[in-house]
Amino acid sequence: MKIKHWGTFAFIAIYHLLLLVLIPFVLPELTWTAFTLFLVTYIIGGMSITVGYHRLYAHRAYSANPFFEWSILLGSTLAFEMSALGWSHDHRNHHNHVDTERDPYSIKKGFWYAHVLWLFDADRSFDKTLVADLLKNPRVVFQDKYYLQLTLGINLAILLLGWYLTGNLFASFYFGFLLRMAMIHHCTWFINSLCHTYGSKTYARELSAVDNAILAMLTFGEGYHNYHHAFAADYRNGIRWYHFDPSKWTIWLASKLGMTNKLRTINTLTVQKSLVQKDRKLLIEHLEEEGCETAAEFREKVEHLSDLFDEKATALSAKMRELKQAATEHHGQLKKEIQALRTMLKEIWADWVALTHAATKQFQLHLHAH
Repeated sequence: MKIKHWGTFAFIAIYHLLLLVLIPFVLPELTWTAFTLFLVTYIIGGMSITVGYHRLYAHRAYSANPFFEWSILLGSTLAFEMSALGWSHDHRNHHNHVDTERDPYSIKKGFWYAHVLWLFDADRSFDKTLVADLLKNPRVVFQDKYYLQLTLGINLAILLLGWYLTGNLFASFYFGFLLRMAMIHHCTWFINSLCHTYGSKTYARELSAVDNAILAMLTFGEGYHNYHHAFAADYRNGIRWYHFDPSKWTIWLASKLGMTNKLRTINTLTVQKSLVQKDRKLLIEHLEEEGCETAAEFREKVEHLSDLFDEKATALSAKMRELKQAATEHHGQLKKEIQALRTMLKEIWADWVALTHAATKQFQLHLHAH
């Protein structure tokens, strides 16, 4: 790898060096106030990236009013991860070309390349067509134009505020700037490295992206990365009630306060249909390699169940549309038919999960549990 961006390399190398060298001197200055300063600035900076840069700007998973946008655009300066325009440009490139040579931080080039080395090596050419929608947003354009001034001004203000609160400029600099920035950076970078390496592939097994619940705890819900790559338009990354996804909760709460709207979600049926289609393709490919009588029997079951699920799912969608348009007197019958279809789909889904598990066990396929 040849270093192309020496300014970025120098900045990251110097602040990491300071972070390590100053540890013996800063430990005596660690107080609850200093730790709180770190934690609050880490949360504001990190959430501005996940809630704003990622889900609002890069994926347009919801809409927000100007106040909410400005909160994100200003708060993101605590993360030191370039402007929303530049960040979204790189991230859209990643999704468009994931796991290929054109992916700016492809895991195929190695763990550490995906984690941080890409920042020093990746092509920095800017394709306006990739972010044409963001170029029409005056707030995003303003932040991009004055990003350096905004970042320096806000971080200086935080440094002075931290000095006032802790009574110690050194502690404010270390905990409210160096440690906060390093934590946000590495947690963001782990999404590109760890979340393409260690975890489960529940939704898109053909991709390197994985779901990692532990990393979700550090990245405000971004650890459910396999689901995100399968359904990037969803404003949620963690779709289960027990998934730790404070970014999702923040967006949802803001919608109740009138600051966000048009929250995009993928319903369960769509998720299941996608899984069945992908599983079918993967299973049949492996079964064709087996070429034995048992494999032929499995293939027949796979094709039958997947066709049946698709048939009933299509029928359910049609009945749901019919219910919306039908006269009130027909609602009762339609609701009964819909409930019957839901019950059938639930049973077929259970059979499908059992079948994929049996195939995994018999043919040792790399399929993960649903």
